[in-house]
Amino acid sequence: MDWIDPLNDLVDSHPNIQLNIKRVNMIIDAVDRKEAIISQCGALATWTPPESTGRSPKDTVIVKRESSAHLIDWDSPNNIPITEQTFDIAMEDGLAMLKAKDTLYVTDRVIGADSRYALPVRVITDRALHTLFIDNMFRPVPEGTENSCFVDHPFTLIVLPYNKLDNSKYEGRLRQMPDGETSDMIVGMDMDRRLGLIVGSAYCGSMKKMLFTAMNYLLPLDGILPLHCSANEGPAGDCALLLGLSGTGKTTLSADPSRALLGDDEHGWSDHGVANFENGCYAKFIDLKEEKEPEIFHAVMHKDDYMAHGAILENAMIYPDGSFDFSDDRYTPNSRASYPLTYLSNIKHESKSGHPHTILFLTADANGVLPPISKLTAEQAMLWFLMGYTSKLAGTETGIVEPQSTFSRFFGQPFMPLNPDVYADMLGKKMGDHDVRVYLVNTGWSGAPYGNGKRMDIVLTRAMVDAALKGKLNDVEYMQDKIFKVWIPTTCPKVPSEVLNPRDNWWAGPDDFDERAGKLAADFAAHFQKAYGNKSIDPAIAAECPGFIE
Repeated sequence: MDWIDPLNDLVDSHPNIQLNIKRVNMIIDAVDRKEAIISQCGALATWTPPESTGRSPKDTVIVKRESSAHLIDWDSPNNIPITEQTFDIAMEDGLAMLKAKDTLYVTDRVIGADSRYALPVRVITDRALHTLFIDNMFRPVPEGTENSCFVDHPFTLIVLPYNKLDNSKYEGRLRQMPDGETSDMIVGMDMDRRLGLIVGSAYCGSMKKMLFTAMNYLLPLDGILPLHCSANEGPAGDCALLLGLSGTGKTTLSADPSRALLGDDEHGWSDHGVANFENGCYAKFIDLKEEKEPEIFHAVMHKDDYMAHGAILENAMIYPDGSFDFSDDRYTPNSRASYPLTYLSNIKHESKSGHPHTILFLTADANGVLPPISKLTAEQAMLWFLMGYTSKLAGTETGIVEPQSTFSRFFGQPFMPLNPDVYADMLGKKMGDHDVRVYLVNTGWSGAPYGNGKRMDIVLTRAMVDAALKGKLNDVEYMQDKIFKVWIPTTCPKVPSEVLNPRDNWWAGPDDFDERAGKLAADFAAHFQKAYGNKSIDPAIAAECPGFIE
């Protein structure tokens, strides 16, 4: 069924539609309807139910139909299929829920700063606060959108955060919970009909990540590479991309006072250059301190009249006087804040740049065996892009006593639905077309593993990043790492040479280093075989995998 006409009829006939209302009215309604409270600084604070303190990946599903199923990697654990019939049943329930609401908020925005591929998005919800989140995160409709490749194919998203499905209707259709009951939540996408439905997930990030997933599906089909990355631009117009999982320093290193920020999370790389998808930032706030992250702290915690502020703090501990304790993670370690990019001091307002000169892959290797910076060949860059490696530290989860290898394809596995060779091949072609330099930066440990040594000094990491971005590593000598195959510079400005090769200063000697590095290389080889052994990856790329044996 085509759901657009029934949804349009609902918008036309509902007695209380708030269509593209002003930002101040979103804020006032969120407070008046008790969806949020006003904090001491004027930002809004809210809390979600326990099942909604983060995304619900096991309830995030994609409609699988014969005509387009070949495009998606259904072997990836994050691509969970449902039938078109199941999605239609849920849409019918969602439409009935919308009709019963006393007020509906309808907001028209776009995803993408480049009007040539900006995706028009209409969000329909009963929550003023979620509408404000959309206003923070999605972009106003720009001039030129009538020329977008998506102008005739907009995306419509239905959001019912505090409703639940009648799970008796979905037995055998949606996931079975540990207690044997069927889930009453859905975060569902129908890519062919450009429809999204969220029922039961109050986490604001579910909306953001659904549209990111949709862009990651749609854009490659039009020759545009979507990337889970931050991007900034130097004074000479030189663009850089930084890719890395949580805890690798992506936000910290991209917030460079000498470089203007395009965005901190989601970008597209087209034939015309790089463009941010978003209008704002959604920053993790647990343990955030003003002295370490002054830009992000001020963006959210600056004092203003609440009707002009509009930043949203989600699931952060707040005291009766309206002040916050960001070190308290008893409710969740995933407290977050959303705010417009304009709340940061050094941004590029149009959020667009040319083709990148430099790409940095960030990893926090707790084994301490990866060099603090190394250069990658084209095939190596595609390999490390496929792997998306970092470490999960001991102590972060119950039962973890040694660092664990974590792999997330393209540094954003849950949001990359297409077959993996599509993204890897596109990166390789664009790197070749635009002579891009790619470096692997280890922001974790070097010279000793977690528990025996200290993390890399941020001052030295910044010096290495600065050298890479300014071309100061272009003409230095390199040596190849025999285990990981990457190329290690023998010198780097403002960095002691003995720091550059972790084997040379390994705390327990070179033999111990080789043993530890060999174990990590074996993790790489095992994961590559499991994830990509039957995925038509170019043998030249596979040969660059650590631990790979021809």
